Amino acid sequence: MPFGNTHNKFKLNYKPEEEYPDLSKHNNHMAKALTFDIYKKLRDKETPSGFTLDDVIQTGVDNPGHPFIMTVGCVAGDEESYVVFKDLFDPIIQDRHGGYKPTDKHKTDLNHENLKVGCPQGRGPGGQRGEEERGSRPQLVLQGGDDLDPHYVISSRVRTGRSIKGYTLPPHCSRGERRAVEKLSVEALNSLTGEFKGKYYPLKSMTEQEQQQLIDDHFLFDKPVSPLLLASGMARDWPDARGIWHNDNKSFLVWVNEEDHLRVISMEKGGNMKEVFRRFCVGLQKIEEIFKKAGHPFMWNEHLGYVLTCPSNLGTGLRGGVHVKLAHLSKHPKFEEILTRLRLQKRGTGGVDTAAVGSVFDVSNADRLGSSEVEQVQLVVDGVKLMVEMEKKLEKGQSIDDMIPAQK
Repeated sequence: MPFGNTHNKFKLNYKPEEEYPDLSKHNNHMAKALTFDIYKKLRDKETPSGFTLDDVIQTGVDNPGHPFIMTVGCVAGDEESYVVFKDLFDPIIQDRHGGYKPTDKHKTDLNHENLKVGCPQGRGPGGQRGEEERGSRPQLVLQGGDDLDPHYVISSRVRTGRSIKGYTLPPHCSRGERRAVEKLSVEALNSLTGEFKGKYYPLKSMTEQEQQQLIDDHFLFDKPVSPLLLASGMARDWPDARGIWHNDNKSFLVWVNEEDHLRVISMEKGGNMKEVFRRFCVGLQKIEEIFKKAGHPFMWNEHLGYVLTCPSNLGTGLRGGVHVKLAHLSKHPKFEEILTRLRLQKRGTGGVDTAAVGSVFDVSNADRLGSSEVEQVQLVVDGVKLMVEMEKKLEKGQSIDDMIPAQK
């Protein structure tokens, strides 16, 4: 916690083996990576702002996890955490992000015009098959995401997180620091014009009417109740210096001081992911430019991409998702395999760890680190389009065996 580290130095009165946590019943990436030798090496270290190894791992120590659900089990308290505690974070990142090595470099691409026609299953750049393949499988000409069938795709959204350089992160910041982040963020957001002109709603002074409206719009985030977040220290002083900003059209939304300094969301009803991604990229770049001018750019480096509180969100921090009806495909024995091959994941429409309602799933990209924003959204566009075509065939009682994709 950000109140001095006398407690960390006091622990050094005890031997490392007396302080090493019992992780024997834990199922998280931290517990897999934290050997006794790493603990012994890092336990007396702290970042310039005072974040310690025990601060990093506390949430994973307090929450053993589920035998079948692998959680991350650690957080960063500031930008320097990923450097000072590199010996722990590197294996966690490599394990969590599919072998992403400490020497790898991340790609960033926020040019929405690079979202192109998809090329599934051996098609050429124009979405057509080569001569030798024509006629072997049904042709699906994929557009750039502006025509996901609205009979199946209910809504589309793209979200990410951003950390503001010069401030510690939500698990570690002081009250004054959190308020400074809010002040800077509100000034930046209120200076936006045109399609991004909007209003900020601080949680602590929200009227009941405003609160109900934001709930009805599915915008409101509430006080964290997850033990993972509570043990991380993210809910301290709630709701002080937290709030929600959205544009007048309610299609571009920013959460301030929730799990990250900023959560930026572009969304709308229907299947026009191309437009959602355009607004996401343009709005995000406008915001970043304002922060840069104020001397506080977003945290970013070549290896980790955008630096965020949870190692699971490093890289793009992006989740591009659609709520899609898959009544028949979801019952197909190869549904999970199809998602895996398309590098997609599913959850219920109520968020992580929720079940689907009425065969409507929230389908999104599985990757964050090592591929760009454009590439990740492209996987969603192409994959969802393919799954909708599969759903249509299954509705007619036809086989989809010839449509099962190769591993992306």
